[in-house]
Amino acid sequence: MTNKERSLKNLQKALSMELTAVHQYLLHAHVLDDWGLDKLGAKMREEMQEELGHASVFIERILYLQGEPVVSEQKAPKRAESLEALFTSDLKEENNAIAFYTKAFQEAVEDGDIGTKAIFERIVLDEEGHAEWLDLQLNLLKRMGEPAFISKYMSSSADH
Repeated sequence: MTNKERSLKNLQKALSMELTAVHQYLLHAHVLDDWGLDKLGAKMREEMQEELGHASVFIERILYLQGEPVVSEQKAPKRAESLEALFTSDLKEENNAIAFYTKAFQEAVEDGDIGTKAIFERIVLDEEGHAEWLDLQLNLLKRMGEPAFISKYMSSSADH
């Protein structure tokens, strides 16, 4: 495998991972809205937009390297049945992305692919921020209890 082929393979996998995250956050945003947690649903939409931006960056780089981007998710999103399950599953996916992007970054360094290296370096930092936020939510949920946590993320009926 040439250096370019390895970068293209990693970029394609990253693209599929980001599209999975986009769909997962979209589903979670709607589920949270359905549960009455509109403020948390709005936060999930922000995360979804950031992941969509990452997917666009990966597509641009694949095209620059004269590859053919395959725009498909890695796996189908799954509906969470509780806040804890939602945050736990998203945190797992973010940690998987961090591990993969770190590896892809290191391979791009080995291959002398500075552009791809820079992309993975920037995006892994974004993913670390997502993971940190999700971990905080899990800790708050545990410390505050679900009723107090929920009250933080729902608008009162007067807000509508």
